[in-house]
Amino acid sequence: MDRYCVMGNPVDHSKSPWIHARYAALTGQQLEYGRRLVPMDGFAAGLRAFQAEGGKGCNVTLPFKFEAAGLVDFRSTRAALAGACNTLRIEADGIHGENTDGIGWVSDVQNNAGVSLGGRDVLLLGAGGGAAGVLGPLLEARPRRVVVANRTLAKAEALVRTHAMLANDTYADLQAVALDAVHGQFDVVVNGTASSITGGAVPVAAKVLKPRALACDFMYGPPADGFLRWAQENGAIGRDGLGMLVEQAAEAFLWWRGVRPPSAQVLEELRRELRR
Repeated sequence: MDRYCVMGNPVDHSKSPWIHARYAALTGQQLEYGRRLVPMDGFAAGLRAFQAEGGKGCNVTLPFKFEAAGLVDFRSTRAALAGACNTLRIEADGIHGENTDGIGWVSDVQNNAGVSLGGRDVLLLGAGGGAAGVLGPLLEARPRRVVVANRTLAKAEALVRTHAMLANDTYADLQAVALDAVHGQFDVVVNGTASSITGGAVPVAAKVLKPRALACDFMYGPPADGFLRWAQENGAIGRDGLGMLVEQAAEAFLWWRGVRPPSAQVLEELRRELRR
C-alpha cells in the first residue's frame, strides 16, 4: 500500500491523517497516511529515511517549508515563486515539490466562505512559509491591493520583490511594510504570523479592519481562538485555518493520486468531529 505522511515539529496536533483517510475512503484510493515528528535539525535526514522506506509523498508543516524547497529535485511554478514547499511527491527521478497552501486558502475563502477576493484590499501579516505560499494564488485572484506586513521589514520586502512581476500582470498594488507601520483599512486581514501559535496578541490594531471585514487565521482549534475573538469583538467575520487545511490537502491528494476528493464534505465532517 502506498505510504504518505505529514512531517513537522510539532506534528501530534495535525488533522492531516484524518483528512487523507477520509479522502481515500471517499475516492476508493488505497493508501496509508501517518505523522512523522522530525528533530528541528533533522528534516533532511527524515525525508531521506522516508524515501528509502518507499514513501510516495508527504506534506510538510512548520517549520520546514523553506528547507523542503531547497531539498527537492524539481519545483513547481508555485513552489518556486513561494520559495517554499508544503507537499512533496517521491518518484523514480527524484523528489518533486509543490505548494498547495495558497490555492487551498483561496479556495476556502472564495468557495467555502463565499468571499470574492477580486478588487479587494488585503492585509497579509507575516512573511514566513505560509504567507509565502499564499501570496501568489492571492494575487492571481486579482485583489486591488495587497500589503505584506512583517516584524522584519526586509523579509516582507523580499517576498514582495519575488512577486512583483505577478502583481504587475494582475494589476494589483503590492506593498511591503513593517508591522508597526500598517495604515488604512482592509476588506480581508490574514494572520500568517506566529502570534496564534505562541499565544501572543494580534500584531496590528483593530483599526485596520473595515466594517464586516473577513479576518482569517492560518491556525485552527484553540490556537486560533484569540484571533477569532479579536475579529468578533471588532466587528469582523473571523475564519480559522481549518478550511485552508482541508482544501490544501485536497490539492495535494489530487497531485498525488490524480483524483479530486470532496473537500467541502470533508470540511463539514471535520468541523463536526472537532465539536465532539
